Amino acid sequence: MKKIIIPVSILIFAASCKQKTETTMYKWPDVKPPVAEIKPHIRTIHNDTVTDNYYWMIDYFKKGPDSTKAVDYLKAENAYQDTMMNGTKNFQKTLFDEMKARIKEKDESVPVFKNGYYYYSRTDEGKEYYKYCRKKGSLDAKEEVLLDVDEMAKGHSYYSANGFNISPDNKLLAYGIDMVSRRQYTIHIKNLETAEIYPDAIINTSGGSVWAKDNKTLFYTAKNPETLLTEKIKRHTLGAKEADAVVYEEKDKSNYIGVDKSKSGDYIFIESRATLSSEFRYLDAGKPNEAFKVFQPRIKDVLYSVTALADKFLIVTNQNAINFKLMECPLDKTESSNWKEVLPHRKDVLLEGVEEFRDYIVITERKNGLNQFRVRNLTSGTEHYVDFKEAAYAIYVGANPDYNSKVLRYGYTSLTTPSSTFDYNMDTKASKLMKQQEVLGGYKADDYVTERLYATATDGTKVPISLVYKKGFDKNGKAPLLLYGYGSYGYTNDVYFSSARLSLLDRGFVFAMAGIRGGQEMGRQWYLDGKLMKKKNTFTDFIDCGKYLIDQKYTSKEHLYAEGGSAGGLLMGAVANMAPDLWHGIIAEVPFVDVVNTMLDESIPLTTNEFDEWGNPKNEDAYKYMKSYSPYENVEKKAYPNMLVITGLHDSQVQYFEPAKWVAKLRADKTDNNVLMLHTNMDYGHGGASGRFDYLKEEALNYAFLFALEGIEK
Repeated sequence: MKKIIIPVSILIFAASCKQKTETTMYKWPDVKPPVAEIKPHIRTIHNDTVTDNYYWMIDYFKKGPDSTKAVDYLKAENAYQDTMMNGTKNFQKTLFDEMKARIKEKDESVPVFKNGYYYYSRTDEGKEYYKYCRKKGSLDAKEEVLLDVDEMAKGHSYYSANGFNISPDNKLLAYGIDMVSRRQYTIHIKNLETAEIYPDAIINTSGGSVWAKDNKTLFYTAKNPETLLTEKIKRHTLGAKEADAVVYEEKDKSNYIGVDKSKSGDYIFIESRATLSSEFRYLDAGKPNEAFKVFQPRIKDVLYSVTALADKFLIVTNQNAINFKLMECPLDKTESSNWKEVLPHRKDVLLEGVEEFRDYIVITERKNGLNQFRVRNLTSGTEHYVDFKEAAYAIYVGANPDYNSKVLRYGYTSLTTPSSTFDYNMDTKASKLMKQQEVLGGYKADDYVTERLYATATDGTKVPISLVYKKGFDKNGKAPLLLYGYGSYGYTNDVYFSSARLSLLDRGFVFAMAGIRGGQEMGRQWYLDGKLMKKKNTFTDFIDCGKYLIDQKYTSKEHLYAEGGSAGGLLMGAVANMAPDLWHGIIAEVPFVDVVNTMLDESIPLTTNEFDEWGNPKNEDAYKYMKSYSPYENVEKKAYPNMLVITGLHDSQVQYFEPAKWVAKLRADKTDNNVLMLHTNMDYGHGGASGRFDYLKEEALNYAFLFALEGIEK
């Protein structure tokens, strides 16, 4: 459920600090906030009775009698937020223009070679979207525009195209379209020779698909229209009049499913995965009408994933290996009894994944919180690591669709290094920079300083913090600092560069990222120690990081801010309840704050998938524990920090009514005069705006909120 980093001269920093102390603090308008209607709803479970005064807000998607009232309330909150921030409108425009000006508008991705063609996307000046293109055989060949998403998106406030999938004969393109932001995609098929869009429109899918070798059979993931669970894999035959065949149906509602293809093109895989266990099925891609075979039946508390080589399968698994190990098995004997160890389990190294090539495999590992690439020659068995010089960075395997290649495409970034694409020759061990994000306006990495620190948590655990600031920073406790966190699902909160954040850092802010438990920054145990009945470690880690930064004079309570989104929004709600006096302000984006009610309602999208993460409240112990930290349940009559809450009406991950209810309850109970605002994107969902510039408007709003609290006016 979401993510955040970087900065420009001593003179400017000093001027911004001087300005902060000499200018008048932003004067918030004296207007009354909306008051939500109270309609008590009684919840009784495990002999515990709870009154929920704002439960009625759920009715918009259920189309109940209060659906209009719910939207009216959101609009009233938007009007209030707009009035409160009215004095920053010009500043927001300045920030938007400033951030947009750093982006190279006419740009092109690094081409990727597959099956005789180079594929890439390119953007044009002033356009929000892009064009998906290819060239045959050579980059000097004539360009084919496969999809003009700029043209397709005209007239739509939201437009997402994904799952681009070319048939083996290079003649057909399958792609998914979502125009609502509910992540419910319709798959379309385009004939690339005639430009005809076939009438085969496949509705309510995840967007992605897989072609069989016959160029006419397509496998895809179908969603439940209400819960949005991925529950069936179907087979579609071009032009067929009969209904698409269900080739797999997932009965366990805690599992996500999907369909994929081996890089060699020989196998089609169906994966079913929950938080704690997984199961694969496979099929010869040349025999699409045959039944899928189970690779290894699911085993309680065992995760595994499968990679196909020419002569064997590779398996990454945590069976008797908490940080995972690498196994192999014959192509015709896939049960775990036939698995043979390739790389053993290591207590200090997390094995994250494998990228396959004909002659090499690249193993992604994580050690001391940082990723590394281990390259193994499949013929000689020799190995080496790719060298990275910086102390704190993030790397990831890029697009590598060519099975026969000897070149690894990977991405690299850091707090001060713009997103960079490299090609690494696995034979010669040479890296070549193919492209680095161009930051317009004269950005110089040397103008900024990055550090990696370790805060000591309440139980003695060392929690990593990565931070960045502009040269000239004076560690005297007076600087504003924004601390970002997530801490759920084993998602690793790696550092990365953002040109937009230069607007924050150039005005004197320090930006910090906390690698709290619940993520996987320090290995698999790090995740296990921040979930289920240990979830509160996530919140106390973040609070301890904030206290540490204050103790070390990076900031003070008067200038410390927190931000998080989705499950990171749960973090924001929890720390607001647990340590309200630690933060001067909090930004909570699409926050998952009504944990108990959501996890009790299995009709809400994704609820059943989350039981292994949060617990099932039908179990009394799980109910009591999640109720003890759920932000909505624990709002009290006390002072809270200044808060800006962001949501989306069409959010499929965290429904709009969670933050709306939370804000309404905060308004009724809080005893302070601090600012509390709710902003609802009426056209968007969980990921916000779809255009490449539109999201900057929300970023400008967030920054303007922080600057208003700091008295920074320009």
